[in-house]
Amino acid sequence: MNLINCRFCETPLRHTFVDLGMSPLSNSYLKPEDSQKMEPFYPLHVYICENCYLVQLPEFQSPEKIFRDYAYFSSYSETWLNHAKVYAQLMIDRFGFTTKSHVIEIASNDGYLLRYFKEKNIPVLGVEPAHNVAQVASAAGIPTMVKFFGVETAKELVNEGKQADLLVGNNVLAHVPDLNDFVEGMKIVLKPRGVITMEFPHLMRLMEENQFDTIYHEHFSYFSLITVEKVFNAHGLTLFDVEELPTHGGSLRIYACHSEDTSRPVARRVANLKEREKATGFDQLEHYFIFSDKVKTTKRQLLSFLISAKQKGKSIVGYGAPAKGNTLLNYCGIRSDFIDYTVDRSPHKQGSFLPGTHIPIYHPDKVKETMPDYLLILPWNLKDEIMKQMAHIRDWGGHFLVPIPKVEVY
Repeated sequence: MNLINCRFCETPLRHTFVDLGMSPLSNSYLKPEDSQKMEPFYPLHVYICENCYLVQLPEFQSPEKIFRDYAYFSSYSETWLNHAKVYAQLMIDRFGFTTKSHVIEIASNDGYLLRYFKEKNIPVLGVEPAHNVAQVASAAGIPTMVKFFGVETAKELVNEGKQADLLVGNNVLAHVPDLNDFVEGMKIVLKPRGVITMEFPHLMRLMEENQFDTIYHEHFSYFSLITVEKVFNAHGLTLFDVEELPTHGGSLRIYACHSEDTSRPVARRVANLKEREKATGFDQLEHYFIFSDKVKTTKRQLLSFLISAKQKGKSIVGYGAPAKGNTLLNYCGIRSDFIDYTVDRSPHKQGSFLPGTHIPIYHPDKVKETMPDYLLILPWNLKDEIMKQMAHIRDWGGHFLVPIPKVEVY
């Protein structure tokens, strides 16, 4: 057996975290003309490093293939836009950024976050590899460099006189196959007294709440605070604070600065969270082996509910076409025999089919036309927003169905 090595510490990966079978790329939505063509599937087999405890997927497909033309646009979620607006004001209030500061966001998507700094006349720059998404940001007046971020891009920015007082990365750290190159690039582009903030799903919450659908090929790594601190420390960056956030089912926002910058004392929250992780077992290999059985239990519960509902003649449709939903549906083998269709607010997804399952995607108005008995919320992390938005399904006795962390009907 040829072992692959940990992307951070190079230790051979010998231990399985969870095996979700074979799955297509979660954002590779199919156009009608492609629905009869061969579709590539890749192993969704996740490993745990016995040395640094980094949970990770091997790189089966290149970032260029995954991200050059991307279907996800951040601005279609009101919850996420509000999160970005609150974040921008928090950073300005806490660190005193002004019109003389420079905010750089890595994986800036359609400019959803940088717009709130721009409104305050704070200079911004986005770095975004997806041409189609970057084009939308540029059209909205957000300067955007269309490149993958790493040491090479960081040096290019420095040579152009562009360094960050605030370097932002929301939901990008997990998407990076060359983790060391990425973090080293952040070290290079950060001003001597600059601040980095990164947000990513917290592995502890992923395991506690059985969020296995957060695993897909676009996410190469899954972090505890214990492990992410090791990664940053190895590149001369110190974590001086951490926040636990409700986004994406439970995320961390870490704050980092140059290790040489002694002006920022390390907040007690860092030690407190590491202590909680250790008490739970995140510094012990055996702890990671419990996850797989929890995932299988949820799969059986969901399939049992769907089979029972269909046997009773009930109709079921989906809400949303998120990447996480594609992991859930493909792993559980749920296709149009259970789900008639799904709907999504993004026009970039409407008229296409979900990868693997080939479930059609329509505008949300379709739900009123067919009046289903159940609406399966695939982006369950936005269930409150969606249940409010789609409350009219109650008019015909419809119910909401949430699959994670366990099957629940509302």
